[in-house]
Amino acid sequence: MRKHLILPAALLFLVSSSSFLVNAQPTASPAEVRLSGFEQRKSLKNNSLLTTVSPVNIGPSVFSCRVTDLDVNPADPTEIYLAYASGGLWHSTSNGTKFVPIFDHEASMTIGDIAVDWKNQVIWVGTGEANSSRSSYAGTGLYRSADGGKTWENRGLLESHHIARIVLHPTDPNTLWVAVLGHLYSPNSERGIFKTTDGGKNWQKTLFVNENSGGIDLVIDPSSFALVGQDLAGREASADKNDEVTLYAATWERSRRAWDFSGAGEGSGIWKSTDGGNTWAKSSTPESGFPTGEKTGRIGLAAGKKNGKTVLYACVDNQNPKPKKDKPAESGLTKDQLRSISKEDFLKLSDEKLGDFLKQNEFPEKYNAKKIKGLVEKDKFKPIALVEFLEDANTRLFDTDYIGAELYRSDDGGKTWKRTHDDAIEQMHFTYGYYFSNVRCMPEDADKVYMIGFYIISSDDGGKSWKNINGDNVHADHHALWLNPARPGHLLNGNDGGLNISWDNGDSWVKCNNPPVGQFYAITTDEAEPYNVYGGAQDNGVWVGPSNYEASSGWHQSGQYPYKELMGGDGMQVQVDYRDNNTVYTGFQFGNYFRINKLTGDVKPITPKHDLGERPLRFNWQTPIWLSRHQQDVLYFGANKLYRSFNQGKDWEAISGDLTLGGKPGNVPYGTLTSICESPLKFGLLYAGSDDGLIHVTRDGGENWVKISDNLPQNLWISRVTASSHQRGTVYAALSGYRWDDFTAYLYVSQDYGQNWTRIGLNLPAEPINVVKEDPTNAKILYVGTEHNIYVSLDGGKLFQTLSADFPDVPVHDLSIPTKASELVIGTHGRSLFKVDISTLQKLDAETLDSEIQLFDLQKKKYSKNWGKKQPYKDLKDPEQSVWFFAKTAGKAAWTIRHKESGLVLNSGQIDCKKGLNEWKYSLDFKADVLKKYRETIHAAQKDPKKLLEIDKADTGKLYLQKGVYTFTLEKAGRTVEREFVIE
Repeated sequence: MRKHLILPAALLFLVSSSSFLVNAQPTASPAEVRLSGFEQRKSLKNNSLLTTVSPVNIGPSVFSCRVTDLDVNPADPTEIYLAYASGGLWHSTSNGTKFVPIFDHEASMTIGDIAVDWKNQVIWVGTGEANSSRSSYAGTGLYRSADGGKTWENRGLLESHHIARIVLHPTDPNTLWVAVLGHLYSPNSERGIFKTTDGGKNWQKTLFVNENSGGIDLVIDPSSFALVGQDLAGREASADKNDEVTLYAATWERSRRAWDFSGAGEGSGIWKSTDGGNTWAKSSTPESGFPTGEKTGRIGLAAGKKNGKTVLYACVDNQNPKPKKDKPAESGLTKDQLRSISKEDFLKLSDEKLGDFLKQNEFPEKYNAKKIKGLVEKDKFKPIALVEFLEDANTRLFDTDYIGAELYRSDDGGKTWKRTHDDAIEQMHFTYGYYFSNVRCMPEDADKVYMIGFYIISSDDGGKSWKNINGDNVHADHHALWLNPARPGHLLNGNDGGLNISWDNGDSWVKCNNPPVGQFYAITTDEAEPYNVYGGAQDNGVWVGPSNYEASSGWHQSGQYPYKELMGGDGMQVQVDYRDNNTVYTGFQFGNYFRINKLTGDVKPITPKHDLGERPLRFNWQTPIWLSRHQQDVLYFGANKLYRSFNQGKDWEAISGDLTLGGKPGNVPYGTLTSICESPLKFGLLYAGSDDGLIHVTRDGGENWVKISDNLPQNLWISRVTASSHQRGTVYAALSGYRWDDFTAYLYVSQDYGQNWTRIGLNLPAEPINVVKEDPTNAKILYVGTEHNIYVSLDGGKLFQTLSADFPDVPVHDLSIPTKASELVIGTHGRSLFKVDISTLQKLDAETLDSEIQLFDLQKKKYSKNWGKKQPYKDLKDPEQSVWFFAKTAGKAAWTIRHKESGLVLNSGQIDCKKGLNEWKYSLDFKADVLKKYRETIHAAQKDPKKLLEIDKADTGKLYLQKGVYTFTLEKAGRTVEREFVIE
């Protein structure tokens, strides 16, 4: 019998410096800790030895990621600012054909809302998206730029975490109001509605409901525009005029934990201010006609005019049960019927009706109606076991019967509200509207109204009837919409698939997905040449593409985009069989995984199943899988137990008991495995980490398991456990407090299979860690991806530095190093994929790091007679040869290039060295005063002495080296190093 013994470990916990109490519940990190982490990140960039390393983006951009807001120049709609959930802020002056990033290096690049003062050319960015999703990252307040995004200033609200809306005063550039949603995973008081009259230097919180309710939307009464502008021409707006502005605000009560999400509450409501946001009165009272109470969810607001009078709209996620008349009739057997049915009545069910229920709910084929009845009759289990077989936390989240999306209208300034539609608005929010609930209307014709949620729908009659305009080329899940007030029907729509533009009110759409902003959860590579990169992306499925991808719009002509989609849904982990680079294991959220044959397109479901009478397995949102490197028919699958298949996922065996704390009551699967890893050095040496803070190890393929996390910080999410490829007993663990709003960087190493742990990476910034990876060539090199960047250690984890000075401060979720290429592939959650050549970095051993100067091998160069020649419509340029070297200190280095056989010096000069790794571009030229000797030298070596080689100046005015063997020398501080260099 297989033993699933979980042994408590009495372990020695070695920590160099940590005040964390091992058994304490994680607490939210204060803003000052996060900002000090930002300063540390900048310091690690400035002092990095690797500033010249430049990762290259390899796409894809054919799909985008979640757009959270956009702003368009009303005077010139070809100018657009586009904000992404975690991909930063982008600017286009070409109607979306080209975008450039302008918000890549602040404390956080996740964005909830933007507002542009077009008159004064000032951009405001509210960080932290308002969608309360599983990868909704916390921001660090409000930012302002007055130079087109070249520089930014933080203007406060540091503890806001998630900013939902920014509203600018119509005439006073120093007055603005901000709807602050607040922390996602912890209660806090810095939420509600805030006002500033001095451009963000000081803030006043003018509306606060409770520590779990924040501001989710905010609009100005359009009548206020005319009012405040009446006598302000030619002078600054006065404080008195500020107080005459009427505003409407929506608050939303929501509470999220790793195991549960509540998206409604008494704190959800609509508020009105008639004194410029200084004081507020509730508009959504029980007498007003608007939904109130504990089932009131997220609310969106819009304001416009009709016949010169203000019209208000409020959409709401109504989580009250549907009225019976709205519920579709169910002819078949339902779970609700089975919850209370007696044994006698169950046995009277027709075999056909019961069989249809089993088939529709994908029960194991071994169970048919007759067998089930027999088991119930013998009291092997009760009828409710059929319900329990199907229901887990995820089912409780999605199997609901809520009213969902509704739209209400007020024509009397919010005193009374009336639902605009008689029929239900279907498929807009599905269950919880935590991801949606926004409404827009035309400023001067408020009967033209739009709702954005799962679909984008429009109405021309004030919301009475609706048309779906979610057409071809438009992704579902909508979050941003701009309506051109000067040209009805001109729409800019931001959704989970990027930006779409329509000129005909949604009859047709153009997709503008130039920015590579995919949100990858997990990546891997195969062993093809060139190798392929695979990745699962939030909102956009699973894709594969070539590692030599270069961004181009040429595929519009050919119809062949290099990346191909393997699967839809929210893409998750991927494993590839290296034997054929064709068999792929992957899937979507909550453990729905498949085996795919890329050549035939054959797709087979492989998810392990529990048996009747057992509670459903618990699968994480990003369920971990692992394909054995020792025998590639062996696949591991992590639920709350660890499963193993010897035949590519066709059959499964649980090789552990529950490796979690057992779960918690809630509507989100919890008590699940989050990371599994088999040692590349030993078959059956397995590690498993869970979302509730446990790590286990087995050294015998699952016969015996040992819990090795007792002396690590408790209750944290195990984001990664990684077995070493150099030492059998070495293992790394990264823990994340993201789901507690704890931003500490928790990184540990054990050299004895987890019996003792040492905390490493003590100089890492306060940023949750997603991945740790050991370099396969140099055991001292570690790579770490955090919520804000990628870091490298050259000394086994004692000290880290940034990989690159220019890499955007984006979440890094996964890393992969191909077995046949010295490249690191970086999977980001907001900027798609990058690759970087690490062949030189891997040579930074202790001897090199202690050398005054060290020169690395020079790549061969193929000679071309076109070097330096003018090409039609192209800039004149030199050829280039990359010269990589390491300098212990900054300063000058002398370089020399010689003809190897003769020793003739052909060129020389000086290089400005940075401390650390340097790349210098040599233009392959030689000096004119050695032309004669150089030509004679080459002539003497020729087989045909009668033919004198002609060497002419190129169009650049330079002379370039010919085919041959050369010696390149560097000298610094008395140390000389040289490498051979070949031109073929």
